[in-house]
Amino acid sequence: MTDAASTIAKATPQSPQNAASDLGPNPTLLIVDDDAPFLRRLARAMEGRGFAVELAGSVAEGIAKAKEAPPSYAVVDLRLGDGTGLDVIEAIRERRSDTRIVVLTGYGNIATAVTAVKLGALDYLAKPADADDIFLALTQRPGEKAEIPENPMSADRVRWEHIQRVYESCERNVSETARRLNMHRRTLQRILAKRAPK
Repeated sequence: MTDAASTIAKATPQSPQNAASDLGPNPTLLIVDDDAPFLRRLARAMEGRGFAVELAGSVAEGIAKAKEAPPSYAVVDLRLGDGTGLDVIEAIRERRSDTRIVVLTGYGNIATAVTAVKLGALDYLAKPADADDIFLALTQRPGEKAEIPENPMSADRVRWEHIQRVYESCERNVSETARRLNMHRRTLQRILAKRAPK
């Protein structure tokens, strides 16, 4: 199970009746992410909060579903196997201007997340994000700001998460990961051998 999927699994679902009453008459939600376990768990969590969920595991599938039936809500991962979630956001916006879109991003993609907001996304959340955070971001009213988490990740944990993501994207190749991070190979090996900081 991925970190993101386990985070979703821990989230406590809101009562569907309470959630659905806040979502409007057409609570359609498109979730676009290529992490299949995360996608399934988030879908279950959002269905439990009153959404009618559609899933897409790629940019192409996300664009097709956005064109076929533009959703009222969308959660889009910016980094997908076949391209960028920005293309999905543009496809949604071409057909519907009022869709409430939240983007999910790794720590290395904050600049891209800002671009997504300029394209019309409501907010962006760093992965791993739990279902409660995503629900609050989707349903916040204009001018509302998400509360700062009581226990935000430490700087050491953020750094460790970023290193892990680059390591996985390099197919666990230490030399290539060290090159991309501009880090000495032995330093990286020491970090990878340690437990995740809190």
